[in-house]
Amino acid sequence: MREPSFWWREAGLASSVLAPVAMVYGAVAGLRLAGRGRRAGVPVVCAGNLTVGGGGKTPTALAVARMLAHAGEQPIFLSRGYGGRLSGPVRVDPERHRALDVGDEPLLLARVAPTIVARDRVEGARMAVAGAASVIVMDDGFQNPSLAKDLSLLVVDARRGIGNGRTIPAGPLRAPLRAQLAHAHALVVVGMSAGAAGVIADARACDMPVLRARLRPDAGLSATLAGARVLAFAGIADPQKFFATLAEAGIAVGETRSFPDHHRYTPDEARTLCDEADSKGLALVTTEKDLVRLTGDDQLARLATRAHALAVTLAFENEQEFKSLVLERIAAARARNGES
Repeated sequence: MREPSFWWREAGLASSVLAPVAMVYGAVAGLRLAGRGRRAGVPVVCAGNLTVGGGGKTPTALAVARMLAHAGEQPIFLSRGYGGRLSGPVRVDPERHRALDVGDEPLLLARVAPTIVARDRVEGARMAVAGAASVIVMDDGFQNPSLAKDLSLLVVDARRGIGNGRTIPAGPLRAPLRAQLAHAHALVVVGMSAGAAGVIADARACDMPVLRARLRPDAGLSATLAGARVLAFAGIADPQKFFATLAEAGIAVGETRSFPDHHRYTPDEARTLCDEADSKGLALVTTEKDLVRLTGDDQLARLATRAHALAVTLAFENEQEFKSLVLERIAAARARNGES
């Protein structure tokens, strides 16, 4: 589904009409956040978005796992598997599973570390521990209280911030801002824009570390597409963020096409994109998430084969601060649990 555009504007009539429903939703979400979850037996690090989609939780989770692996840990990802049909717990096998089975994000996570998909986070954590995880890295699940977290990183996009500042359905917040900040350990701000200035000030007022980071596009694609113009398409929460990243990477964007988040492309849409690219002499470029959703379907094979995916990694402004925060919280969790 597409996000209502009024979520990202100053609160107006539509938002005000939905405000009473949002108050009820927010109250329930706030109570859920206060719930005490089950301990996994190993440290749990969670990356979650403040708002509905587009913040950067998956790149953050990937950055955490890469850093942990470099530090000698054995991270295993735990994901709900949004958009997939399997409820789990199941270990993702990129050779066997498709996005239709486990969702698009778990297929990206599984490229970096073993990944468990489970609607029941506690059962998923048990499978991860049985699989020799020394740390569980949750991609999403901050607002789900079933599993206790030792480090919760709340992620927000620097350009969009928290929109009109209201809770679903009146705005994009997954729970009231103060309630979310009260249960987080750090705020990760992705990008260099000023749209998140308000939430940054709120986080600092709570004595919460604010970690600045930016998405670093793969330089290889820029070289491959040097001199070419592209038709960029994306079915993610914030396609404009992707298009801006392409421009920042020096890729000439001729046309753009936006689709809803986690969009499942139809054969007609795939054919239209290819035909338009051919008629205008454009190369096709999309996100890694979109490409894994195209892969494995014979009816989408032409588009999947032709589309280039822009790989991005999250780079922290102060890598040492990020590393110290994660490793110190993990050490504290082990000391609390009596682990060596």
